[in-house]
Amino acid sequence: MTDEPRMTWDKDAGRDAHTLVRLMDVGLEVADPADDLRDRSVVDRNGDEVGKVDGLIIDETERRARFLEVGSGGFLGLGEKRQLVPVEAITRVEDEVVHISAERSRVAGGPVYDPDVVPERRYYEEVYGYYDFPPFWGPLPR
Repeated sequence: MTDEPRMTWDKDAGRDAHTLVRLMDVGLEVADPADDLRDRSVVDRNGDEVGKVDGLIIDETERRARFLEVGSGGFLGLGEKRQLVPVEAITRVEDEVVHISAERSRVAGGPVYDPDVVPERRYYEEVYGYYDFPPFWGPLPR
């Protein structure tokens, strides 16, 4: 077992456990390299550049991408800000560009992501809510 950051929870009291991890941390690869969105530019619905896909957050159990890790700002990696954007926000993918439904200012104002900290489930729920998408695991019981 490795020491990579992981966040695990049980969907409904013991059923359907999910573990979200950074793809680069678990030794998995995208089956078809053409489907690998990393290093592509991200543009908003107006065509304005948002940043670059630095990584993918995947559901390790289902082996599905759940979030784009989008880096923006900074120079040579210094001062770069990162946000997660749910894959549900993707509207179109081209050879070098990923188009998303949110505007650049919306992404910039979103919850900041720190890849060195293991987020709790609540963080991911906040990201989904911020972009007006339901979490892939369904609503939390209240």
